Amino acid sequence: MSTEKILFSETQKFNQWWLWVVLIGFCAFFLLGTYKQLFLGITFGDNPMSNTGLVITNVFFAVFVLLFLMLKLETQIQANGIYVRFFPFHFTFKFYAFDVLEKVYVRKYSPLWEYGGWGLRYGMFGKGKAFNVSGDQGLQLEFKDGSRLLIGTQKPTEIAHVLSLLGKS
Repeated sequence: MSTEKILFSETQKFNQWWLWVVLIGFCAFFLLGTYKQLFLGITFGDNPMSNTGLVITNVFFAVFVLLFLMLKLETQIQANGIYVRFFPFHFTFKFYAFDVLEKVYVRKYSPLWEYGGWGLRYGMFGKGKAFNVSGDQGLQLEFKDGSRLLIGTQKPTEIAHVLSLLGKS
């Protein structure tokens, strides 16, 4: 990471209430089933899973929830370029210098139609890659080699302002 002044910074997490209801609901469902089967001796379901299988399923869901708790998309813009990290998939920031970019701009997009959802995505129909957490606004990077990267944002106006100050819009 550069020692230049950070002109824009944003950190996003998966904060959608419905996502947490689903994740916690699945965890609670299997925890209750495990409790009933292991401690009360009541089989869980018509075709019960083994005790070991239930424990493994609970561990899987716990790890999955912990992953979602840790996920964060960090974006920074400095005078020399754009830094982005989607932790824990990227431990260090990926740097995209302005001199390798053909275009950089803020745009509205369709997460489901263009990229198949949110997260680390590979777009359909030649749209390139996307790092997004929620919403439908993003910082579009178009590279001189023809590749593309969309970085989701909840602060499109602020990014557009910084790009304008840098003469990049």
